[in-house]
Amino acid sequence: MSVSPADEKLRQQQLRVLRRKWLKDQELSPREPVLPTTKPGVMQRFWGNFLQKNSLWRNYTFRTYNLGVTAVTKILIPAWIIHYFIKYHLETTPYAIVYQKLRVFPGDVIQETGEVIPPLDEPSNKHHH
Repeated sequence: MSVSPADEKLRQQQLRVLRRKWLKDQELSPREPVLPTTKPGVMQRFWGNFLQKNSLWRNYTFRTYNLGVTAVTKILIPAWIIHYFIKYHLETTPYAIVYQKLRVFPGDVIQETGEVIPPLDEPSNKHHH
């Protein structure tokens, strides 16, 4: 059974009309969607008030966050990098960085303080047989 071109043209036109009508039906009116009203709970009221534009709490929270980010990125991290570079690459004073601790014996003099290490009190061997 063959379909004539006129019938095919009519069918295509009807499909186009149905598609346009279906698409038009999908558009929501300004009154839609109609949702039942619900009374917000305590937390919903709190966050609803907290997140309102230009609320005092929101502004202070935003300022505090920005201040913290600024302090970390523009002060703490650069200060740490500068401290590290100075400490490990530019420091020329002796004893500022200890690479290997020297052995300390009784009677030695600590160079930084001039302190003399006192002799060790040796326990008597009376307890051991």
